Amino acid sequence: MRPVRFVSLGDSLTEGVGDPVGDGWRGWAALLADGLAEDSAEFTNLAVSGAQTREVLELQTPAGLELKPDIASVVIGVNDTLRCTFDIHAVAERLDKVYAAFTGQGATLLTACLPDPGSMLGLPGSLARPLARRQRAVNRVVHALSDRYGAVHLHAAEADWIMDQAMWSADRLHPGERGHRQLAVRFHSLLVASDRATGAAPSPDPEFPVPTTSASLLWLATAGTAWVARRCTDLLPQLLRLAADEMGHRARGTSARLDVRAAAAVSAALAAVSVVEQPDAV
Repeated sequence: MRPVRFVSLGDSLTEGVGDPVGDGWRGWAALLADGLAEDSAEFTNLAVSGAQTREVLELQTPAGLELKPDIASVVIGVNDTLRCTFDIHAVAERLDKVYAAFTGQGATLLTACLPDPGSMLGLPGSLARPLARRQRAVNRVVHALSDRYGAVHLHAAEADWIMDQAMWSADRLHPGERGHRQLAVRFHSLLVASDRATGAAPSPDPEFPVPTTSASLLWLATAGTAWVARRCTDLLPQLLRLAADEMGHRARGTSARLDVRAAAAVSAALAAVSVVEQPDAV
């Protein structure tokens, strides 16, 4: 009997950023892999930092399908919200195709909703609210499509997860080791409850000491600054326009219109993918 095959798709969260081991990253998916079966699982991490739903559909999914996984995790969407090209219709269409492709092969699908980056970074309200609205839209799509495809879905956008600083790395956007372990533990619990994992649960306790303040500051001053700069070049001009629109609506007392508009866009996006005949594979 062959080992359980686990393939993870996504961005820096699934790549393991925030959980350094040796010269690379480990992350929640690698921790989860050790508890999927009594014997070792075959684990392949296809996640790439900065990936959006387009990269997951066009690059990671074909590679993942070739591996014929028993379990496939698809945790993605935050980077889409940080781009000036954000389009909830495109996000829904891409995720629908990815989910259909893996479940069509018989794989157990793992998904998660995520907190919005604006609240994690502590941005001012007029800047944070547009990003929060986008992330809520992505989460609504993920929720709906997860139900459609029978995914094992983790609710990872709750307030306790967001507010517990011990779970997060220095950049406040990626979990630290404790946070990655918490994700692995919670996914494992869901898989056990659905009789899809038989191995021991990952330990919630960190294996390594928390990075020192100086090490965290060094990361922020080097790799962290570069990470923010790459995204600000793309997002900042539009985010400023979104913030100006936000403040204008608040001044006129019409902020509710923005939420109604976003909700309508999600409903239209989900209605569109619900009537599209899905291919057998991507």
